[in-house]
Amino acid sequence: MLKKLIPALFALLLLTCSLRAQKKSPNIIIILADDMGYSDIGCFGGDAMTPNLDEMAQRGLRMTQFYNASRCCPTRASLLTGLYQHQAGVGDMMNTRPQPAYQGYLNNNCVTIAEALKEGGYNTFMAGKWHVGQAQDHWPRKRGFDRYFGLIDGASSYFGLYPYRPNQKLTLALDDTPFTPSDGYYSTDAYTDYAIRFIKESKGSGKPFFLYLAYQAPHWPLHALPEDIARYKGKFMKGWQKLREERLTRMIRLGVVPKGTPLSPPDPHVPAWDSLTDKEKADWDEKMAVYAAMIDRMDQNIGRLRKQLKEMGEADNTVIMFLSDNGGSSESIKGNGFLPAILEAGTRPSSDPSSFTSYGFSGANVSNTPFRLFKHWEYEGGTATPFIAYGPSIVKPGTVSQQPGHIIDLMNTCLDLAHTPYPAVYHQNTIKPTEGLSLVPLFKRAKWQGHDALFFEHEGNRAVRKGQWKLVSEFPENKWFLYDMENDRSELRDLSQKYPEKVKELTSLYEEWAKRAEVIPFEQLVKRKGENFEN
Repeated sequence: MLKKLIPALFALLLLTCSLRAQKKSPNIIIILADDMGYSDIGCFGGDAMTPNLDEMAQRGLRMTQFYNASRCCPTRASLLTGLYQHQAGVGDMMNTRPQPAYQGYLNNNCVTIAEALKEGGYNTFMAGKWHVGQAQDHWPRKRGFDRYFGLIDGASSYFGLYPYRPNQKLTLALDDTPFTPSDGYYSTDAYTDYAIRFIKESKGSGKPFFLYLAYQAPHWPLHALPEDIARYKGKFMKGWQKLREERLTRMIRLGVVPKGTPLSPPDPHVPAWDSLTDKEKADWDEKMAVYAAMIDRMDQNIGRLRKQLKEMGEADNTVIMFLSDNGGSSESIKGNGFLPAILEAGTRPSSDPSSFTSYGFSGANVSNTPFRLFKHWEYEGGTATPFIAYGPSIVKPGTVSQQPGHIIDLMNTCLDLAHTPYPAVYHQNTIKPTEGLSLVPLFKRAKWQGHDALFFEHEGNRAVRKGQWKLVSEFPENKWFLYDMENDRSELRDLSQKYPEKVKELTSLYEEWAKRAEVIPFEQLVKRKGENFEN
């Protein structure tokens, strides 16, 4: 009798082990690009060569209506906590203000993804740009990360630490210690080096890991390596309008935007291409070549990371999510409190490592094709980001979703993947309820309830998205405009006069949210002397 039972018991044991293996929590990686426009990567229509991201998109999920918070600090605060940025204490930038929602660093009534996952048995690592707390008490290791390497501040040279504003101190840190880069340093490579190092060192722990890899690229200054720049020189001499038209054609072919999507008119700050001199055209081509090279190098490093996961046998059990913190940036290196030496560096060729340049309105207008406006505004050009999720054992391949998602969803998604609860209390502090939804049903190509409404506010620019409708206003005019996002995602046809009741409904929703999220009208916030509003 016992002999007859042994095969059945053995089969049951194998089944139990198999089920346990299936239930093993996956590694989770969030990769954040910096100031990268909606259409800059290949699988969203861009000119940069991004084979790794393109493959991840093809074999995973693309969300074509995913949103950020339109600026560096607010997005990072919201992404890390699953709250709107005001609720986390970073309602504007890292400017210290007396109002709790605008204190300029993460508060104690929120938890980061790292803090929550650590409670669930994860190793937690970060490499890259922090930008949600400058004082050492607010650095990453104080907010749940076991290991950290990167830039505490909002921007810097990619080749070292060079302050660009008066009385500014920039900090690279390794864990809790300031770090001085050596010759040959290039930030995109260095962030990946440390990310890989942290993962390799944790291999024997038996724990899954969470990695937040926040690249500095392609935020200004435009800095790339010569071999990468060489691949793109001359490719942008067609001019910005032709490039935008070609991008839109590719985006329609790739299913990023529907057929018939109109191209927004050139931004008023962008002159006709034919009005430029030959030198001006060549200078712009060089800026765009450097910009594309920065994205190319980021993709190469994502490839390095994926290779390491494969070598460790972790590739199939890792979910990678990729997105950008805001749309392409129209900011220029002119005045605005920059040091004289930086202003002089802004006149040098962008391919020169000692330069300090940006691609301005014209470059950002291309990056944000087909949308209007840029980083800082709540129009699609400021808030729309490409979103890719990839994980061979979890994310169904070849999926494209048009449902609106938001950075507030990443907390819930990570906790759902990790089978870890969101805490009501953490270190004796009451934690605000999360605002997001798990994206895991979308990963599995199941029905996803989606959001009833999404809300946006940055320095007086406001928006609310509910279903097919979006209500948006620009500071300081503060006039509401209404757009039908199913038929006019480029936000060209204002319907506020045609549907005044819809404007009233969405305005009421926005005001209720703003009160709950502790948003203060921007005109009421007092700018203190010496505040820094960059990035």
